[in-house]
This record gives sequence, C-alpha cells and structure tokens, in this order.
Amino acid sequence: MISVAVYIKGEVEYYEKIKKEFSEKASDIQILDWSSALRGPDSIDYALVWMPPIGNLARLSSLKAVFSLSAGVDHIVARDPDWPAHLPLIRMAGEETGRLMTDYLLWACISVIRGSRGWALQQQKKLWKRNVITRSITDCTVGIMGLGQLGRYAAEHLSRCGFVVRGWSRSPKEIEGVKTFDGAAGMKAFLAGVDILICLLPHTPQTRNIISAQVLHALRPGAAFINVGRGEHVVENDLLSALNEGMLSAAVLDVFHHEPLPESSPLWSHPSVIVTPHVASQASVCARVNYLIGSIRRLERGERLEQAFDISQGY
Repeated sequence: MISVAVYIKGEVEYYEKIKKEFSEKASDIQILDWSSALRGPDSIDYALVWMPPIGNLARLSSLKAVFSLSAGVDHIVARDPDWPAHLPLIRMAGEETGRLMTDYLLWACISVIRGSRGWALQQQKKLWKRNVITRSITDCTVGIMGLGQLGRYAAEHLSRCGFVVRGWSRSPKEIEGVKTFDGAAGMKAFLAGVDILICLLPHTPQTRNIISAQVLHALRPGAAFINVGRGEHVVENDLLSALNEGMLSAAVLDVFHHEPLPESSPLWSHPSVIVTPHVASQASVCARVNYLIGSIRRLERGERLEQAFDISQGY
C-alpha cells in the first residue's frame, strides 16, 4: 500500500474530494490527513501540500517525494527552511491546467483588444456609446515571458488562433511558429513591438520586480499587460504610472503581492484594469488526482518527472 499525506490549508472539503477520487481510481494508494500522518511519520511515502506547517515535511522521515497542489512551489520553499530539499518536489501540471490557462489568456487578450473593461463601465452607467473597435487578433503581437510547460502550451495555442506570438525565457527554447528570445541580451529585442505582454514566469529572486517601468516603457505605446505569474513580478507603482500616463492601455491581473487584494488597492476601481481572484488555471479535482496518480506510478518505476522543481534554477 502506498501512503500519501495531504495538507491543504483551510480546505477540509477539498481534502475529502481528493480522498474520494483516489479511493475510486487507485485503491492501492492510501490518503491520510495530516494529523494521522504525523502519528506515523515513518510510514508516509508521499506528501501533497498547500502551505504546509513549517517544519512538518521534515518530520515525515520516509518521504520519496513532495507534490505541490499548485504550479508554484514558493508556498513550500520560500516559507519552510527545513523542507526536504533532497527529495523531488513536483509541481502540479497536466493537460487540463494548460487548457484552462490558455482559455484564460485567450479571453484576456481579446478583452483588451476589444476594450471590454470600457464596455463594462458603460453598462454600469447605462451609457450607450458605440466605441467600435476594428482591430483583430491577426493585428496583434503577443509576447510571453516564461516558456515552461504552461508558457509553451499558451504560445502554441495563441499562435494557432492567429496571434503573432513571441516568447522570452532565461535559457534558449524552440517552439514551432513562435519567435523566441532568451537571457538579458534578448530582452530588448523581445519587448520591441509587443502589443500584449503576458507574464508566466516562475517566482525566483531573479524575476522579482522584473515587470518595471523599464520593461513597460519598452513595449509598443498603448500596449496591454496580463499577469498570471506572481504578484511579486510586478512593481505595482510602475504599472499604475504606465496606465495613468497612457503608456499602457489596459491590464488584466490574476495575481497580486497580497491576496486577497486589499479593498484599499487602486487596482479595484482603475478604469483600465480587469481584476480576477487568482483563478486562471485551477484544474478540477478529477484532473489533479489523475495527474497525481500517473506521477506516483512513474516515480514508483524510478522515472524522473519533467515538472520536478530544480533547486539550482529556482523553479
């Protein structure tokens, strides 16, 4: 019997859903709540966590790997100095996560092209003003920062939809139909001519505050910005200044420095900003469990997973 300890901060019902899915699909994998796992820490094979209590992972002495419930792992590595860094740390992934992210980005791109924030504000005022927009997808260059699994998936799909797509990453990548740039030397050329900048970067010390005035001013005048990476990527005052000065025409923001976004934040009411509550690509319980089962089977066969966190790279 393979044992998996689960800790999801503040989500008791979600734990029960995960346990039910595992019982129906993999009867040889036992799901344990965190308190039960800590009573027998040397019998736990895997841990599935979201914001686990600091120091607890180190207590599970027989762990083979740790799974993050999200695509990011900073809720583990940035919070817990004692997390078992010698073990594989696996990010949440899977086909459904990629599809959901791409659907969100397609919606966000079309929303900024067609000025949907302005229409929403007009509706609130019962104002009939025909601000007709004739720009289409094929007139628009999308630049994606971050070409990991989600970035690659999004780049390929947006390209197929008709956008001109370019991508930037720290190291060289090749994606069919997408012009790619890499490293500090490639940043300036990447940004030039971008109409919609999408941030899908991992959270590392090198990417913190990377979306600054310098980056935003290098875009095509009147460009838009979409953030589905991390709130820490953005210098918020620089973003607001770029919007207020007209350097940016719009922003769609799904992630923030502080979540929930404080009521006092000017982003809530900004006429050029669409705010969504960190919902871009949360896959269903069924899809997550399928991914976890497949990943556990592969680890049990001694295979390495592509979505393993690389501590030397920071993502």
